[in-house]
Amino acid sequence: MRSLILIANYWVHLLAAVVWIGGIMFILFIALPVSASKAQMGGKEVMGEIANRFGPLANWCIYILVVTGIFMIWSIRPMHVGDTVSTWNWVLVSKMLPVTIMVAIHFFRGLVLSRMIERTQPGTEKARLQKLSLNLVKVNLSLGVLVLLLSAVLSIQGG
Repeated sequence: MRSLILIANYWVHLLAAVVWIGGIMFILFIALPVSASKAQMGGKEVMGEIANRFGPLANWCIYILVVTGIFMIWSIRPMHVGDTVSTWNWVLVSKMLPVTIMVAIHFFRGLVLSRMIERTQPGTEKARLQKLSLNLVKVNLSLGVLVLLLSAVLSIQGG
């Protein structure tokens, strides 16, 4: 029974990661280019709607990732928690740093930066804030790919 719970937890964890990182990839490589090419046909409005729908989904994915991640750490490797010489723990800590940065960027963009962009009048400052927002999405994608790599290393290390 314990194995089934761990499998289900890991599966839900992976699904949440796929949705969050896959959603970022979709936005950067499909939605943004299409909306930019269709700007005169309402592309910006469509992009706004995509962002409004993806934001809450990404939030839920983050909550799920945190809960399932904590469960996995304590269920799979409890004997290594606090072991400062374990390679597995060093890789885990190396994974948690970019995850923490990703979560901070996501919520900063959604709770702070998006409101700043909404309140700013069209012009140079608004364009600068929008560019910052886009660059932060790119940073999150890069960090997400790194986290996936570190997850693979953890699985090989016996996590």
